[in-house]
Amino acid sequence: MVAGLVLLVLAWAFAPRVRRLPDDRPVLFRADAPELFALLDEVARAVGTRSVHAIAVDERINAAVMTYGVRGRRLLVLGMPLWEVLTPGERIALLGHELAHYANGDTRNGLVVGTAVRTLALWHHTLRPLPHPSAIEMAVNALYVVPRMLVRGVLALFVRLTSRAGMRAEYLADRLAARTASTQAAVGLLDRLLITGPLDLLLRSEANRAALGGARSAREATARADELWGLLAAYAASVPEHEYERQRRAGARRGHQVDATHPPTHLPPRRGARGGDGGAAGPTDRADRHGTRRGPHRGGPAPTARWPRGLSPRGAALASSGAC
Repeated sequence: MVAGLVLLVLAWAFAPRVRRLPDDRPVLFRADAPELFALLDEVARAVGTRSVHAIAVDERINAAVMTYGVRGRRLLVLGMPLWEVLTPGERIALLGHELAHYANGDTRNGLVVGTAVRTLALWHHTLRPLPHPSAIEMAVNALYVVPRMLVRGVLALFVRLTSRAGMRAEYLADRLAARTASTQAAVGLLDRLLITGPLDLLLRSEANRAALGGARSAREATARADELWGLLAAYAASVPEHEYERQRRAGARRGHQVDATHPPTHLPPRRGARGGDGGAAGPTDRADRHGTRRGPHRGGPAPTARWPRGLSPRGAALASSGAC
């Protein structure tokens, strides 16, 4: 009887579960950010898919899409530091890339494969060795070794089997991003990902400075949050072209990747060789009027970006305004 109850508890704890909306970060719905959702709707139409139902905002220099709930509703996870350092064209390329994962049928976001990988990751995390174990906990750690190795092996096999499909999905997402915005904007987005390390270091240093200053300093930093984004954007705009070139060459030598699920950033397919020119749906002077040729920092240089294909002037203006 006791063994049966233990097995039932374990089965309930480790049973596959659908993802829920995150409760550790702000979640925006259409009523909270109508302009941002309007931009997403336009990008989704250009990509050829449906828009998202919710947007989760976090502190990472990254972005991702996923599904949540039994009905498979769509969620965009948008890292504010990344969004703030991008030009309007690069923002459109970012949204196009992420929404393209829905359009190209990325199996990693599916109900079956996605749920299986998350469940295996949960098991692997639960079976991790207990830190600073007592005598009894050392015995428990010893019992966990074989199950943990089995789960780790199955998880590694799952990732291995889906890696080729994942790489293909990333290449297709890059192509759709280039078609939605422009090849230059898509390549510029990849270049921004090369400086995520220095951007993260800048964010951490500012956070540590506020924390070390005490409660008053933390309150002042919270009140001046917009200044932090301006500082981050100004830093990104100050990075010279030769530094990006150095990062590209270094990335080509060491195989720079955003993470293990992404192909190397320097490969030609990722840098627009297969994406084609995004093309201009309208004259570039309209982009000047809507501010879509300005850099991420308001006083920064203006890249010569073309008008994003498939987007109306209003959509490009929303990207330029940073409506979030």
